[in-house]
Amino acid sequence: MTARYALFRWNREIAELPGFPAGFTARWNLAPGAQLLMLRMEDGQRRADLARWGLTPPWLTDLSKTPAHARAETLAEQPMFRDAFAKRRCLVPANGFYEWRGVRKRPYWVVGATGLSYFAGVWEAYPVSGHTYLSLALVTQAAGEMRRPLLLEEEGDRALWLDAEAPVSKLLSILARPQVRLRDQALANIVNDPKCDGPECLTPA
Repeated sequence: MTARYALFRWNREIAELPGFPAGFTARWNLAPGAQLLMLRMEDGQRRADLARWGLTPPWLTDLSKTPAHARAETLAEQPMFRDAFAKRRCLVPANGFYEWRGVRKRPYWVVGATGLSYFAGVWEAYPVSGHTYLSLALVTQAAGEMRRPLLLEEEGDRALWLDAEAPVSKLLSILARPQVRLRDQALANIVNDPKCDGPECLTPA
């Protein structure tokens, strides 16, 4: 399961979106519970927002149970996710993500075809004491014995995912699509420390 990823480089298109947070800084070791940059549609245009990694629907009473991931194969039916899938889909920009493999859990850095990828996600708004908090979960696909985030590498797929009027059949076809080709590199164990949040996280093994 992808429990950590990095966003340390983004493009001008993202930086110029409405809502892009002032003072936004590079992050090398993002984990569930962190504030993530997400892209969503509002009033017919894309905007950027910060959202907590851990989906929090307004009806949720046990805030210790905020899922960070949503399985692609059950996303449309699961009560926790189906309303967000139908109405509130988002993109999460990333430069890559981390996986731990093998008996000794060696960390690996996994990247898509370009230096900037977009994970598919779903989001919710949670009102508390007059303030509305945003939250999200990443959509994941099976990848052998692991699960990986669903990467949307084509702009057409990203536009469809964000489109509130997108046909369900086309969205389901995206969810069922085979994994995109990814590249990986074995890393030193520095990234194992969740408090480490700098370029040293990517030190090769």
